[in-house]
Amino acid sequence: MLLAAVLFSCKKSGFLDDKTNGLDENAVFTDSIQTINFLNRIYVDAGYSFGPSRFNSAGGTGNTELATDNAEGNNNLSVWADSYVQGIIGPNNVSTNFATDKDFWTAPYKNIRRINLLLSKLPDAPLSAAMKNRMRGEARFLRAYFYHYMVVAFGGVPVIEDQVFGINDIINLPRNNFADCVNYITSELDAAAAELSTVVYKDIDYGRITRGACLALKSRVLLYAASPLFNGGAITSSAPLVSLISYPTADNNRWMAAANAAEAVINTGLYSLNVDNTTRPGNGFYQLFLKRVNSEYIFAYNRPAQKEFETFYLPPTRSGSSVMKPTQSLAEAFPMRDGKSIKESTSYNANDPYLNRDPRFEFSMIYNGLSYISNTGVKTQVFTYTSTGSTILNTTSDAYTPQNKFTGYFSRKMLDENLTNTSSGTTERAWPLIRYAEILLNYAEAITEAGQPEKAYDKLKLLRERAGILPGTDGLYGLKANMTVAEMREVVRNERRIELAFEDHRWNDIRRWKIASTVLKGFNSVDIITRSATNTYKHTIGTAPRPLNFRDAMYLLPLPLAEIQKMPLMLQNPGY
Repeated sequence: MLLAAVLFSCKKSGFLDDKTNGLDENAVFTDSIQTINFLNRIYVDAGYSFGPSRFNSAGGTGNTELATDNAEGNNNLSVWADSYVQGIIGPNNVSTNFATDKDFWTAPYKNIRRINLLLSKLPDAPLSAAMKNRMRGEARFLRAYFYHYMVVAFGGVPVIEDQVFGINDIINLPRNNFADCVNYITSELDAAAAELSTVVYKDIDYGRITRGACLALKSRVLLYAASPLFNGGAITSSAPLVSLISYPTADNNRWMAAANAAEAVINTGLYSLNVDNTTRPGNGFYQLFLKRVNSEYIFAYNRPAQKEFETFYLPPTRSGSSVMKPTQSLAEAFPMRDGKSIKESTSYNANDPYLNRDPRFEFSMIYNGLSYISNTGVKTQVFTYTSTGSTILNTTSDAYTPQNKFTGYFSRKMLDENLTNTSSGTTERAWPLIRYAEILLNYAEAITEAGQPEKAYDKLKLLRERAGILPGTDGLYGLKANMTVAEMREVVRNERRIELAFEDHRWNDIRRWKIASTVLKGFNSVDIITRSATNTYKHTIGTAPRPLNFRDAMYLLPLPLAEIQKMPLMLQNPGY
């Protein structure tokens, strides 16, 4: 409700985007309400990376998930993600080809300047000391939040600390080392945590940043920093660049620091998984994304009543744009209901591959034969099989064909199963920017890499229990006993993939693990041929509609050419 009101008020005033309303800095920061609204405006951009319309140009849309092996896009080269996976991203288009202010560089720095301006004016603002402290803590968290997105995309970036540059200033700053950026971000989060309450706010303040959010973001930042790409993993022989884009040498102790940071969040006792396996298996996972208020969201972007995901992701028969099609690779990553992989489980049937799966599978993907609400309000089957080779023609607009950029699947994650794009009604939702499941996965990954995989079991069991997976006679929810570090690593990475699918994590994960060159191999789909009443399923990897061309330079993005030209002290990333 808070952010919905902020969106309305910001659209009404337009202070930060134009100067037509006559407000200047003195008018804003000598007024208590205007000062608070200035901070509220910064909150509005907190979901810029997650949003389903982040990359929106020439009819294309989507977020970074389209640049991964989880989803296929529409092969629109004016859309950043499609350009990225085909290897044609460069310094001259890294921050263009999609909606203004929703890029990797401008949006963060624009908001960092806003935050610095707010912090410079806050001491003299007509607010109570307690309110000033809280606003300062929230602002410092948001500043760290915007910096962390840039660092994981580019490596080290210029850290301007509290500097507020004016329109006439000539700025020529070098990049800070990767280590300096991580230290700055974590120190800011520590300072913000000290000024913020552990209380999860209610009523009008619900959704505001708390101490828990600071601890949670610190967990993510340290996990990323400990990962192969950044922990001594720079892909360059240039000495000046190595320290800019990573720690120069690897240190396994960084994993333990990340584990301790995640454990600090867990030990607060403030958060828990949203569990409901009584209504149906995995219902807690499904319902989680339709509730603004729940026990799992640590930092979320509250949305007004709407059906935006239904508009973007549903198949054509449900009047959706189907802009993000899940891949066969992602479908195969989900285990069976017994928790075993489809290769290990005796219950997997290749001729009926969607039966007895991890309930998260059905709540994440619309597959051939799934009954789903139609535009008339009645559940009917979605048919994605191809007519080629089938004895029963598929005349629906959902039919699989690579020429239509379809994969045989449509997105369902975070959608309300009672709504289509054209049906009446809306739903509540918040975008999960940081949720407790991520923290459990952060801990499991970090403690495994620190050499203690036995400590990851309990966290994975919590996630699998909530998912509706059966415990089995050994109570391990399908997990193999006594796994080695290497075995647990693969399990944790896969669990992270399926639990956090379509939540703006996978692109960062496949880069920081340095597996993008392995997993981004080609168009990933399933050919489904219907013969009478039975189906034949054939997994295919092809080159249409998006031929993938990943090269090692793409583990980091290039700094925008315009910024390098303005600030020649900044060195460009290797390979660009």
